[in-house]
Amino acid sequence: MVGERHNHYLFHACSMSPAANTFLALQAKTPLLDALWACAHKAHAPFYAPGHKRGQGTPDRLAALLGTAVFRADLPELPELDNLFAPDGVIQAAQELAAAAFGADRTWFLTNGSTVGVIAAIVATCDPGDKIILPRNVHQSAISGLILSGAVPIFIQPDYDPILDLAHSLTPAAVAEALTQHPDAKAVMMVYPTYYGVCGDVAAIAYIAHQHNIPLLVDEAHGAHFAFHPELPIAALAAGADLAVQSTHKTLSAMTQAAMLHTRGDRVQGDRVSKALQLLQSTSPSYLLLASLDAARHQMATQGKQLLSQTLQLADEARSRLEQIPRLSTLKPEQAGQTAGFMTLDRTRLTVTVTGLGLDGFTADQILNEQLGVTAELPSLQHLTFIVSIGNTRADLEALVQAFQTLATPQRESTMQRHREKQYPSCLTPHSSPLTPRAAFLAATETIPIAQSINRISAELICPYPPGIPVLMPGEVISENAIASLQTVLAIGGLISGCADPSLETLRVVKASASSREI
Repeated sequence: MVGERHNHYLFHACSMSPAANTFLALQAKTPLLDALWACAHKAHAPFYAPGHKRGQGTPDRLAALLGTAVFRADLPELPELDNLFAPDGVIQAAQELAAAAFGADRTWFLTNGSTVGVIAAIVATCDPGDKIILPRNVHQSAISGLILSGAVPIFIQPDYDPILDLAHSLTPAAVAEALTQHPDAKAVMMVYPTYYGVCGDVAAIAYIAHQHNIPLLVDEAHGAHFAFHPELPIAALAAGADLAVQSTHKTLSAMTQAAMLHTRGDRVQGDRVSKALQLLQSTSPSYLLLASLDAARHQMATQGKQLLSQTLQLADEARSRLEQIPRLSTLKPEQAGQTAGFMTLDRTRLTVTVTGLGLDGFTADQILNEQLGVTAELPSLQHLTFIVSIGNTRADLEALVQAFQTLATPQRESTMQRHREKQYPSCLTPHSSPLTPRAAFLAATETIPIAQSINRISAELICPYPPGIPVLMPGEVISENAIASLQTVLAIGGLISGCADPSLETLRVVKASASSREI
């Protein structure tokens, strides 16, 4: 059913029609990559940044790690290489090819990751005081967008599975209700897919947003590959989204921090997106990252379906074998459709529940990484999540299965005993927000012992990372549940970012005198 709604240019190419042949001929080009190669091999005396001068001044130890060729291509905005903020040459050509490949009307290359794209999406669509509807399990970059734009968040609790302790997607009904209560909202934002590969009904939510004549913005950081295979969930743009931000480096082959922002239709103004990105991105973008976007697009446009077919096969085989290991379970495609926030699953994402082994996810992650040579993308209290991509080999998946077979063999003293009582995750617990994120961020603050912080207004953006979903954000009232959740993550070896005191003995809160006024 999902496949019927796909609008992927790549699949039309299979018919070898004249239009398909033209498409493939265009997608075979790599204008930005070619220009960078030519500049890197051009003999000349460099009197421009960066200071290593095409690798001539690179430290020996760094060159030993990376080689010298990469530094010859680490170049600035030379005339032949175009300008990211006013492209009219090879960057523009590369972005147009990417737009065609990903099904967009317009595409922007990003060198500061999906983070800058999510922030730009909010800044481009919301003025100070405007309301935006978004899930409470949104990435921390969206909170940064709220702070910079001055937008007012209308948070919706996502669909939640209390058995698996997993937050899924927004439901169409929840979005419709929020828009009924806040008809003056300027945009809706959703996360699609979640870190665990769960996809909500993006088409239905887009339809509801469009009924109110506002855009649907999609944090599709983990779904850059969706547009290139019919067995994957529908890409957000193909389902009706107006803007999608994708981490091309997360599931495709671009370099870390290389991402894209796509728009379709006219509900999001392109000039506002461009202005937002000029405000937010470095004026010295890495051409290594930009060229990797051009190369990743070319790879998927010309080989994507074949590569992803192999990836899906490897992931499916591994999931099936993991299910055969006693006391282990996985998140499975057949679980989709049981709730309105879980419509389909990205089969390339493996989430393994380890609590049946008497282990929490953080302990299991440590054992796998330090003793068994397998490293997960995301550990959480009950689960480990693994990204299977076009870069993984059969040997990788074999190592994964073998590691779990070893992990399941010995009888271990349970590390879960002190965490037996499940709590509704603090990031999903309804929070009161006396101040907007921007007001709290700019307010006068004080640092107090954590025991005294209950019912005070947070001045910090604190979240376990990954996945980067805030437990506390500026402007929210600090609850006992939130503190307990953070202390639990810290106690069992998780990482917490954003807090001034990483020991969590103190928290930074808004001064009482500032909590009664907006900024």
